[in-house]
Amino acid sequence: MRRPRRPFQQAMPRFPDASPSPGSDGPREMIPVRRRGLLLDLLRRQGTASVRELAQASEASVATVRRDLEQLELEGYLRRTRGGAMLAPARPSAFEPEAAVAAQVARAEKRAIGEAAARLLENGDSVIFDSGSTVHMAAQAVVRRSLALTAVTNDLGIAQTLSQPPDIRVVVLGGTLRKGSLTLIGEPGVSMLRDMHVDVAYVGTQSIGEQALSDASIEIATIKRAIIAAARRVILLADGSKFESASFFRFSDVTAVHEVITDASAPAVALQALRKLGLGVTVVEP
Repeated sequence: MRRPRRPFQQAMPRFPDASPSPGSDGPREMIPVRRRGLLLDLLRRQGTASVRELAQASEASVATVRRDLEQLELEGYLRRTRGGAMLAPARPSAFEPEAAVAAQVARAEKRAIGEAAARLLENGDSVIFDSGSTVHMAAQAVVRRSLALTAVTNDLGIAQTLSQPPDIRVVVLGGTLRKGSLTLIGEPGVSMLRDMHVDVAYVGTQSIGEQALSDASIEIATIKRAIIAAARRVILLADGSKFESASFFRFSDVTAVHEVITDASAPAVALQALRKLGLGVTVVEP
């Protein structure tokens, strides 16, 4: 969703990942996929930015940023402009962001959403953690709360996070590891979910639009649908960037969700519509 450009300020925010490496006097080279995600996050906040602004913020060279922008444009994330870039105003419905890149977008908002989600749980709850970076933030916040839970997930990264405290019993759904991610899809995970009855499910989505939740992947949409059906209480965790036109495959009406936790960048009109449908809506500040 395109946002209006904000006036560029002298105090440009810098990304915190260019700290010196041990034994080095210069800044550490940021991992390319992380840097590209952070560049997209800056464009999301400002609407558009020049190459020099992006280079300053990422502490990378202008040449490096230009190469990043070329790659991101090739993959459909943005459009190059004269001397800069802007987010693509409209993406194909089957567009699917790379998991490692998407994880860097709206990190502060996702962290605040995760903290709010974790505060809703109590000792003894059974919880399904869907795959996705925002749900992973919720898992990290749950670990910090030291709760005793039974946790079910189809994400190996989330399973590893939840396995750290001794009081969380982790059940990993079976399936096939999806290329480019730590998500398990297909059988036997979907069938396992059909036989489960849990207290809470934390679910993510690629898009909230037309009063429906949707994803670019049919396989991901299928397991999300099974997760929703298995839970007594479904909580959608979605930052403001997810309120856009529908993605390729619809997996649920929004009315199947009981609560939505999002951030202040979510469109006020969309949040009002959710409340009119009877959903609980929590808006967090990063």
